[in-house]
Amino acid sequence: MQLLSFITNLSRSQPLFISWLRDHLLPCPFKYLTGLDCPGCGFQRSVLALLQGNISESFSLYPATIPLVVFFMYGIADRFFRLDNESALLKKILYIIVGGIVFVGYGFKLWHIYAHVKSLAPASAAI
Repeated sequence: MQLLSFITNLSRSQPLFISWLRDHLLPCPFKYLTGLDCPGCGFQRSVLALLQGNISESFSLYPATIPLVVFFMYGIADRFFRLDNESALLKKILYIIVGGIVFVGYGFKLWHIYAHVKSLAPASAAI
């Protein structure tokens, strides 16, 4: 009976918790200093969308969120259950895959944002 009460209270408090999280997102110091998005910009909003069950919105905000969550869950499980071998080959492979997704996603984000900007340099005069 207490478990049912706990689950009911948890389902009622989840929207309140998510709205609190939405109001308390951490600002990006890289974006503050440079005016450019960093490779991690969008991660917090993507996690919030994932917590709400919006997988497509989460992916569009930050494509690496789901692989990062899987990587962190694997890392925690490996810490307790020793899932990987001594050379940590699986962890290294996952690290490279997730890093590649972050890198490619950041490249697409910058390309999409700055694709419309044309060269502002003046044309060189003919000699």
